[in-house]
Amino acid sequence: MTHFFLAALLLSSSLVFGTLPAPRESRLRLFNTHTQEHIDVVYRRDGVYDAKALDELDQFLRDWRVNKVKHYDPRLFDLLNELTVKAKLPDGEIYIICGYRTPGTNGKLRSASSAVAGKSLHMKAEAIDIRLPGVPTSRLRDAALALQRGGVGYYADSDFVHVDIGRVRRW
Repeated sequence: MTHFFLAALLLSSSLVFGTLPAPRESRLRLFNTHTQEHIDVVYRRDGVYDAKALDELDQFLRDWRVNKVKHYDPRLFDLLNELTVKAKLPDGEIYIICGYRTPGTNGKLRSASSAVAGKSLHMKAEAIDIRLPGVPTSRLRDAALALQRGGVGYYADSDFVHVDIGRVRRW
């Protein structure tokens, strides 16, 4: 009971003196390996997504080959944010290998590699291929698998991990 009263006292004093806890922010730091662009954006504050920040992330993750943008499901951004924490690099800059792909781009990549899925979630803006400098991709894979938030593909030879918000699966 004493903890309850202490918490109540602290909350009431913060209300009286105007000092509330700092807003909880969700931030992403990204680097696009193809366009050489960087972004550092707070995309959610106190559980509320920031529409302007989401638009900036959509633009950043566009299919750079044809300059087409698709709206990302923000749950993927939450997954990336949680992944940096789980990998013990919460302020790390995530390297983006591949974000959104138009069906045309996906088809071209598929004709060049059997590793590209015909119904790839990249085309729905629900998948992303990443690496996190300072974290071995095997450890990044393990962290993504532990989150149980969607699909995880491990591409050791190409040094990246695929994460998506589809059903939980691995390859």
